[in-house]
Amino acid sequence: MPSSLRRRLLPFAALAATAALALTACSAPSGTGAGAAGDPDGELVWGVDGSLLSSGKMDPQTSQLDVTATVQRAVLDSLVFQKSDGSFVPWLAKSWDVSGDGTAYTFHLRDDVTFTDGEKFDAAAVKANFDRIADPATKSAQAASMLGGDLYKGTEVVDPTTVTVTFAQPYAPFLQAASTAQLGFYAPKALKEHAADLAAGGKGITVGTGPFELTSYTPDQEIVYTRNAKYAWAPEGEKAPAFKTLRVQILPEASVRSGSVASGEIDVASQLPPNLVAGLKGKATVKSVEVPGLPYSLFLNERNGVFADQKVREAFTRAIDVDTAVDKIFFGQFPRAWSILGPTTPGYDKSLEKTWPFDKSLANQLLDEAGWTERGADGIRTKDGKRLTANWIAWTPVSDDHAALANAVQSDLKAVGFEITRETLEPAAYNEKYGPKTFDITDWDFSGVDPDLLRSHLETDGFQNASSVSDPEIDTLLKEGIATTDAAQRADAYGKIQQWNAKQDLIVPLYVTSAVTATDDRVQNLGYDLYGRPLFFGTSVK
Repeated sequence: MPSSLRRRLLPFAALAATAALALTACSAPSGTGAGAAGDPDGELVWGVDGSLLSSGKMDPQTSQLDVTATVQRAVLDSLVFQKSDGSFVPWLAKSWDVSGDGTAYTFHLRDDVTFTDGEKFDAAAVKANFDRIADPATKSAQAASMLGGDLYKGTEVVDPTTVTVTFAQPYAPFLQAASTAQLGFYAPKALKEHAADLAAGGKGITVGTGPFELTSYTPDQEIVYTRNAKYAWAPEGEKAPAFKTLRVQILPEASVRSGSVASGEIDVASQLPPNLVAGLKGKATVKSVEVPGLPYSLFLNERNGVFADQKVREAFTRAIDVDTAVDKIFFGQFPRAWSILGPTTPGYDKSLEKTWPFDKSLANQLLDEAGWTERGADGIRTKDGKRLTANWIAWTPVSDDHAALANAVQSDLKAVGFEITRETLEPAAYNEKYGPKTFDITDWDFSGVDPDLLRSHLETDGFQNASSVSDPEIDTLLKEGIATTDAAQRADAYGKIQQWNAKQDLIVPLYVTSAVTATDDRVQNLGYDLYGRPLFFGTSVK
């Protein structure tokens, strides 16, 4: 990696080094790339909540689900690899250069990489994948945004081992994006012959250069990955997995995943809630990584109903006893959130901490000032004969802890005369309301190492702009954030965006998620990425 590029990107990226969260079980070290002795023909069984994968979510280039990128990382390699300290090292690209104006990235590729269908990985494969992501017909949303969205001008094949990706303006987040599974590579033949099938996935369809090959997929039950015997291009400093079969079991219930790893039925359990960790003490090793990105939040839609009034939005925010709810529901293990970026995300504005505490009196005052002064027989406020009510839509399945948190929010709001009705909807029904923005509240968290993730949530045409924000000042700040590699300038832009949201109360952050994984003692040298997702480079099983 050129030293000039390292100087430009590392100071900001290094801020994303993840913090381990102390839990009641022991924490395991991240993988170092040095393989441990084990059974080369062994099988590792991994339990995940993949309940939505069967609904056309097996393609990281089109799916926005974290679990998609989590499991398909086994198949899809990337140009570069991001280490735990935030730095980047070679992977499919041996080296890279950035043009003086920051608009073009040139990658010098390895010449010894092949897809598991026998095709050679080359510059044409890079172009085919990136152009597919950028094509509006693909509807890739998240991956397209990571590729720059409208800023992406194209990919040029310079020669078989050299490729240049060009943008309409400097695009600082690209190297981080290029390290993810969302911008990983399918075999050109798979893109050509199975483009319509990639979302469903399957043997002979999900074909990459990765350390494993997808050899069997039974929707809602399991995915079987078999070691790629030819794999010799692990990221710099890493080694190929030292076991043969990675069996991913689809276990939607967290208690089942936890119980299965405790009993030895599975070897690794991901996506565990804090309340189950204590029961694993002495039975499994637990690793918890505070996830960078946007904390679990409520998105208030200012274009649909009562949230058009900023006083009502602020009252909503102050009426929720976030500290108490988060502490009780998550057993004191997940920190309460104060900003729309988590603490391990570059550009996090620490000055927002403790600035908007629970204040029931202020919430009542603000609602009075907004004209909601009358009360119905049930205590709900009214104005001009209309009830103060808001509709909250949630995407199923809803976890027990999120259901409990929703109940706490509804109870707190009811105490100030604000009615919150909640609908848990299947994906199709959810999209019927989300698409035209005919809802008042929705909820999610979103992982991301680069603060550019705010662009999709707050830009006027952002595909995750649930709050219907359209503010020229914010659009400008978001553009400034990606147009410079200077850490101070980027932090300043994203700091202003966080301060703006704290005043506008359009996204209400509640708690900072941690990725909690449990492993049994058969698993040796399991690594984790910056999102807390398991990586199997150098991993072995007894």
